[in-house]
This record gives sequence, C-alpha cells and structure tokens, in this order.
Amino acid sequence: MTQTRQLFGTDGIRGVAGEFPLTRDNVYWMGRALGHDLARVNSQARVVIGQDTRVSSRWIADRFLLGLASVGVETRSAGVITTPGVAFLARSQGFDAGVVISASHNPWTDNGIKIFSGDGYKLPDAHELAIEKEIFALLRDSDAVPPDAAPEISSLPGEEGLRQSYVHWLASSVSTDLTRLRVAVDCANGAAAEEAPELFGSLKVNTTYLHSAPDGQNINENCGALHPEMLARFVSESAGRQEGFDIGVTFDGDADRALFCDAEGRVVNGDAVLLVAAREMQSRGALAKATVVATTMSNMGLELALKRSGIQMLRANVGDKYVLEEMQRVGATLGGEQSGHILFRDGEATTGDGLLTALRVMEIMVRTGKPLAELVSDLKVFPQTIRNVRVRNKTPFAQIPAVQAAIATAERELDGNGRVVVRYSGTEALARVMIEAESKEQIDRIAEAIVGAIRSELGA
Repeated sequence: MTQTRQLFGTDGIRGVAGEFPLTRDNVYWMGRALGHDLARVNSQARVVIGQDTRVSSRWIADRFLLGLASVGVETRSAGVITTPGVAFLARSQGFDAGVVISASHNPWTDNGIKIFSGDGYKLPDAHELAIEKEIFALLRDSDAVPPDAAPEISSLPGEEGLRQSYVHWLASSVSTDLTRLRVAVDCANGAAAEEAPELFGSLKVNTTYLHSAPDGQNINENCGALHPEMLARFVSESAGRQEGFDIGVTFDGDADRALFCDAEGRVVNGDAVLLVAAREMQSRGALAKATVVATTMSNMGLELALKRSGIQMLRANVGDKYVLEEMQRVGATLGGEQSGHILFRDGEATTGDGLLTALRVMEIMVRTGKPLAELVSDLKVFPQTIRNVRVRNKTPFAQIPAVQAAIATAERELDGNGRVVVRYSGTEALARVMIEAESKEQIDRIAEAIVGAIRSELGA
C-alpha cells in the first residue's frame, strides 16, 4: 500500500507561517532532515537557498539554513529570487539541492518550502516521503532541542552574483530583438520584482511595471497571476492610444508561472500559451513526438485546437511536477497547466519559469509579426467553471457515496460532451470542482449539485 505524505503537497510543504508545520522549531528540523538526507550521499553536500518577498520568508530561510549547517552542509543564499531561479542555480552550479521559501500564489500569511535536487528537478514523491519520515523522527525525539541562534550565513540580502547568473542565462536564451514591443508587467509584489526589471532592461524591452514594490505583506494582494483582470484592465485602458501596449504579462508570487493579456486587455491563460508555443515549436521541428502534456484542468478546446494542427494532447495530474513526469515518460518537450506553469524541455529548463515563458511568447510575436490575439484566435474555449469548497478533511471521494452519486449523475448527463473533474487542492484545505459543458446554465446546475454534496459531507 502506498504511503501518503503528510507534510509535502503537490508543491512542497505549505502552511501558515508560525503555525504547524511551519513553526520555528519544525523548520530547523526540516533543514536538519534534508541535511542528513544529502550527507548520506555526499559528506560535503552544498545547498543553495532562495526566497520570495513575504515578511516570514527571512526567518524561515534562516532557520532552515541553521538546520542544514548543524549537520555540516555548506549553504549559500541567493536572497530574493524566483523559484525557477533556484532550480537553475542548483543544476548549473553543482549544488546537491536547491531550497525555495515561498507559498507561490497564497496570501502573505502563508509560506512554504520547496526542494529541488541537484539536477534542478523537484523531488519525486517517494523521496519527499523519506525526508518526511526523518522529520517526524526528529520531532519525536523529546531530548532534541533546536538551538536559538542565527545562522552563520544570513539568507538576506544573498549573493548578487547568484541572482545575476540566472538573469544572464535567461537573457542569453533570447535570439530575437524585442525592443519594438511595449509590455506591461505585473510583478505581484513578489520575487519577479527583483529579476524582471533587470532581465527586460538588459534586453531593452519597453516595459511598464505594476505591483513591483513588495512590503512583505502585499504579495499577490489583488494583483499578479491570481488576479489577471487587474493587468487586463490596465492594458485595455491604454488600447488604441499611442502609449498602448502590445502585451501584458503577470506573474505569481514566486514567478514560476505567467499569464498574459493581449493588446485589447483580454486575458490569455496557460492553455492558450501551450497552443501558441506548440505550433511554433512544431514549425521548427522542436515539438518532440508532436505531443503536448497538459492536465486534467485544461480545456477541451485546447485539445481540439491542437488536434487540428496534428498535435496530440496527453493529460497528467494537476501539478507541474506531474506534468514533467509525464513529459519525461513519453519524451515530450512541451507541457504545462492552465494556471500558467509552462515547461519547455527543448532547452535547459527543468521547471515552470514565468520569466522564460514571457520571453518565449514575446519572441513568437516578433518572429511571426502577429499580435497575441491573432495567435490564439482559433482557440474556441468550452465554457468552464471551477468551484472551490473549503473542507475539514480530505477523505477520498470514492469513500463518500453522496459525492460519487453526484459525479456519476453529472457524467451521465454530459455523455462525452463535457468533463467533470473533482479533486482536492494539493496546497490548501479545498475541494475543487471543475465542470466543462456547452452551456453555462448546464455548468452551473451540475457544479452546484456536486458542490452541495461535498459541502454537506465535508464542509468546514
């Protein structure tokens, strides 16, 4: 029987900063447990750490560093940097692991710990489970008392040279002159506020920045990829004017994903980006197996649009690590999520990277001479709704007859002309109900029936 991870979700360990599991003592033991795990393979292990702009990120990073150092692991800090920036540093500079302190798109009160192996990939579930066991073993040791001291190396401000090497790598990936584009960029008051101005400035892109003044508590607050309508409104208000924008780009808190809007302010999500990127890669022979890996949440309209271009779409579980696993299994070079995590495997990237995605989309616009709206014009999106239900626990849906009955009724009604996806969030105490169908009335009715069943059985 497969053991369930209790700390790690689909994207690392996540929770309210200062509460279980992210208490000061626990974070120290987490660092020590990872250090033990690494030292078993390499007695001179090295780890690079980075963080987002949350007020809690510094103390969590410092405690984690202290735990690593307690077992002799050499540590270096890149300071505030995007999640993919840490993945790049881990693989390019010979570290045994990379650690990111971030809760991505969550509110500022939350935080998290993501771990990359030395090759720049997120840890497989089995490895996370092994580290979990070590963490719990340390927590159970009543004689163990974590030190209350500062680490020898503070996590902030971090080494400028580490961040610079990531920015230079991104800039070197661009082979197209992007200077003619006028771009609006929403940094979500997160990690992108550090790297985006340096990157786009080095490429001489005409850029206007929004939400690029983090104060520790405003990350993701009514901005960024969680609220793409804010950027869309800003761009639409300038449409048709001389100072209008060609494209808008919006990141989440740790900038591992990006969403876009076209020149008129219409939001362009990850599904549309996959379509644009797939066709461009196919045109230059870089789309291996003529295959794109998406997730269960991607719209049926994407699947049909790709099919018209002779491209097959496979679906993986939600979570960019699971998309990547499926890509590796089938040998695909492009995959991603509707939420904006896009994985390009025709180069050196090992995880979703919002900055890299933005550069790729901008390059395609310049090379083709087409605006973003034209590039996605034939993507006919099936009406879709996603309803979130806060739950008190995550009992498997298969064990709840009322929920199973509601799902079965919905699937019989749709009869292949729509989709039902019901799953738990990997990072929050939520059940997510996604319905696709040909009419909004039908979607709302079906969604409400399933949401009602979940709420009556599991509602918090």
